[in-house]
Amino acid sequence: MTLTAERALPARTTRRPFGLARHSLALARRSLIKTMRSPEQLLDVTLQPVIFVVLFVYLLGGAVAGSTHAYLQQLLPAIMVQTTMFGGMATGVNLNTDIGKGVFDRFRSLPIGRSAPLVGSVLGDLIRYVVAVVSLLVFGSLMGFRVETGALPALAGCLLAILFAFCVSWAFVLVGMLVREPGAVQGIAFLALFPLTFGTSMIAPADTLPSWLRAWVEVNPVTHVMDAVRGLMVGGPVAGPVLWTLAWSALFVAVFAPLAVRAYRRRA
Repeated sequence: MTLTAERALPARTTRRPFGLARHSLALARRSLIKTMRSPEQLLDVTLQPVIFVVLFVYLLGGAVAGSTHAYLQQLLPAIMVQTTMFGGMATGVNLNTDIGKGVFDRFRSLPIGRSAPLVGSVLGDLIRYVVAVVSLLVFGSLMGFRVETGALPALAGCLLAILFAFCVSWAFVLVGMLVREPGAVQGIAFLALFPLTFGTSMIAPADTLPSWLRAWVEVNPVTHVMDAVRGLMVGGPVAGPVLWTLAWSALFVAVFAPLAVRAYRRRA
């Protein structure tokens, strides 16, 4: 009796290129669907900025700029920057929540790049910035805000605000990886964002502020972003503020993205 041993041939697997990019985009789509199915998650980027605009314009507009319309022209681009930055905070909160629920443990069992869930979540939250910008422009137009530079410069201003918020959001991702509770992420983010966004020329011109506060405003990176978006939407200096904005954006990504990915790999 002869036994014939059949050699099992190893199964051939075909590696498709750009695996991390494809997996990240697929998970970004998941994040987008999740957001669209829970529209109440967008209240902070739709209703909150509208409340800020109404309060500031009608409380301070006449005293600061002489008229509510002139104040609205200066305020709305700055509120746009502030709102997109606050929108980035949700990325850290959502990631912390998903890790606490074990969602990322399930992702780890899938044949995907290990960083794909993190990158996908960050990319998926870009919709929050777009919703914030569109909401502000629509409501601002109803109040009388008008772009004074043209469609292309205004679009560039919107994209610049989104780019900066996206780069800053990596800092919130890092916080989301380091603390235990979503509430702690939100608390730390608020502590960072309030001096960054309100310690600017958003509400009042910098030259009307006390010297100690003016010194902070002049070195605050968010001041450059607000000046750049103002210049692109209603006129004013553009080149210098845009260059500063791009430099700060690159610095935020260079510092916080590697730290966030490293913290994510250690925790998830």
